[in-house]
Amino acid sequence: MPAIIAYPLVLRRLTEQGLICNYPNGGSFGFPSKSNPLIRGWIGPSDSTIRAELRPQIRQVQPPYATELAKLAELAWQGLFPRNLWLMPASHWSFELSHGSRDWLPTLIESIGLDPAVLAGHTDAAAIQFSPDESDPFRQFALGLLEKLTSSDFCLAFPGHAAVCTLHHHCQLWWITPEADLLKRLDAAVNLPQAPCA
Repeated sequence: MPAIIAYPLVLRRLTEQGLICNYPNGGSFGFPSKSNPLIRGWIGPSDSTIRAELRPQIRQVQPPYATELAKLAELAWQGLFPRNLWLMPASHWSFELSHGSRDWLPTLIESIGLDPAVLAGHTDAAAIQFSPDESDPFRQFALGLLEKLTSSDFCLAFPGHAAVCTLHHHCQLWWITPEADLLKRLDAAVNLPQAPCA
C-alpha cells in the first residue's frame, strides 16, 4: 500500500539532490537556473496558453488524453526511475482537501488505501510514496488527477534521480531535468512526435 512520507524528509532528500522548493512547505520542486534545466512537455488537448518559446519542447498524445498521459507517466517511471516515486501537491494537502480539490480528492486518496483525514491535517506537501510494485495504483491515481484537476498542480519526484515532473491541471505532464542524456532517454521511452501548440 502507498505510504505517506513526512515533508521534512522530502524536503531534505530533494534539496540534497540539488532541487529547489519553489514555495514554502509546498511540493513544487525544480532545478536552479544555473543548472540549465531542460524541459519536455507532454500534453493532451492543444493549449494556446503555453508560451511560444516552450512550443518546440511539446509532445502531444492522442485521445483519450488523461488515460494516455497516465500510462506514459507510469512507463517513464518504471523504465527510467526504477525506485520509489513521490507524489505531492504543488501547494499543500490542507489546501487541496479543504478548498482546491475537496469535492473529489478524498475519494481518490481512499481508492489507494490512505486516509484523507490524515493528509488533511498537513499544511505541507508530505509525499505519497509509491513503490515500484505499486504501478497500478499510481496510474489510477495519476489518471484521477489528470481527469479532475481544474486549477491545482501536483509534482512527481524520483528520489535518487535528477528529474521532476509537474502534473498540470491542463491535462499535461511537464518534465524538468538538468541532464541532457536523461531527456534523450525520456524521449526514446515514449517516442512521441513533436507537435505544434496553437
